[in-house]
Amino acid sequence: MVDLYRKAIDELKFDKHVRAVIIKSDVPGAFCSGADLKERREMPVEEVPKFVYGLRQLTNDIASLPFPVIAAIEGFALGGGLELALACDIRVANKDAKMGLTETKLAIIPGAGGTQRLTRAVGLSRAKELIFTGRMIAGEEAARIGLVSHAVEKDAFGKALEIGKEILKTGPIAVRLAKIAVDQGAQMDINSALTVEQQCYAQVIPTQDRVEALKAFAEKRSPIFKGE
Repeated sequence: MVDLYRKAIDELKFDKHVRAVIIKSDVPGAFCSGADLKERREMPVEEVPKFVYGLRQLTNDIASLPFPVIAAIEGFALGGGLELALACDIRVANKDAKMGLTETKLAIIPGAGGTQRLTRAVGLSRAKELIFTGRMIAGEEAARIGLVSHAVEKDAFGKALEIGKEILKTGPIAVRLAKIAVDQGAQMDINSALTVEQQCYAQVIPTQDRVEALKAFAEKRSPIFKGE
């Protein structure tokens, strides 16, 4: 599965026509249940760091995609599966979905970014509690603590698609630069982050899309953005 994700990322990341991507599972009841424990049990000890490094690189590659990535969580998202979802910009889940960084129950820790991204999503205290206990939580609680943006009765993919369609109505260059400003700024002090925002804003000023937006507003019509 990791190889399939990596191939898809390589195909998408340089495609300027891609406006947003939704990650979902076609397996009923499971977004991604994490590593195959039978496979891990039989894996030579010296192979484990390489395996975990590959997972970490995958989540980093997902997080670094230049366009919005939405996770549609239906069913279980555990361990590396939740780490994959945490690498996405937006997460939507069914209310009965089950999520957790359960690694400590296996005497290991999250190794594909979970300790860092969960903390940034829900705050230090909640992240520590969830990681230290290895507890699973349902979609409704995940929405309450900010782990997901929306918890729906069913069809998280439908909600993710709705959000994706909203993104399609916006300026593509602006969205990509907004992602840079938010992601980079979140790792900096406020003054440095504001400088990044200023630099990103400067890049949208000369675009044809900005001119088109103002023209469309004056003409009382929807803008037609071309990513130029």
